[in-house]
Amino acid sequence: MIHLYVIILMLSTYLIGGYSPMIKNEALEKTTIDVAFTRNIASQALAFCKKQRFNTDFCILIDMRLHSGVKRFFVWDFKKGAFTNSFLVSHGCGNHPWSLDLTKENPQFSNTDGSHCSSLGKYKIGARAYSSWGVHVKYVLHGLEPTNSNASKRFIVFHSWDAVSDVEVYPNGTPEGWGCPTISNNSFKMIDPLIQSSKKPVLFWMYR
Repeated sequence: MIHLYVIILMLSTYLIGGYSPMIKNEALEKTTIDVAFTRNIASQALAFCKKQRFNTDFCILIDMRLHSGVKRFFVWDFKKGAFTNSFLVSHGCGNHPWSLDLTKENPQFSNTDGSHCSSLGKYKIGARAYSSWGVHVKYVLHGLEPTNSNASKRFIVFHSWDAVSDVEVYPNGTPEGWGCPTISNNSFKMIDPLIQSSKKPVLFWMYR
C-alpha cells in the first residue's frame, strides 16, 4: 500500500510540477537551432543578395527565436551552406532596466524611436566608424524593411560590448541594451576583418 502511494505521488509530481514533457520541449525549442528553418532562411537570404547585388559569399543571420543565453548570431557561408561562426548577441531591453536579462526568453521588438527595442528585418551593413563601446568600432545599420526603417534615426548600430560573453551563459541571458545588436569583443575582432574585406554590401538579417 505504501509503495502504491509513493508511485502515485511521484506521478503527480511529474505531471503537475515542473517536469512536464511540454515544458521541456518549449525550453528545448529556445535553445536548439532549427536546422531546416535556418537553411530556408539562408536560401531566402542568398536570393535576396543576388537580386540586390549584395555579397554572395556570406551573410549574418540572427535567430531571435532562441534564448539570449545561447549562440544565435551566425556567420553564414553561402558556398558551404553552413555557418562558420556563431556568437552570443544582445537585444534591446524595452521598458525593462538596461544591462539586465529580463527578456532573455521573449524579447519585444519595435521600430519606434525611444522604445529601446531591437528591430526585426533585413539590414545593409554600412560604414565602419568609431564607437565608444567595446573595441571602439561600430558598423552603421541601414534598415531595409518597414519593421526596421528607423534604424539609422534611432542610432541602431552593430558593435561589441564588454558585458557580452564569449561563451554561452544559458540559463542566464545576455545583458540587454537599448536596441543595438552587440556581441563580445573577441567575437567582434573575428568578424570585423571579414566585413572590412567585403567589396559588396553585407546582409545582416534579424528574424524570428
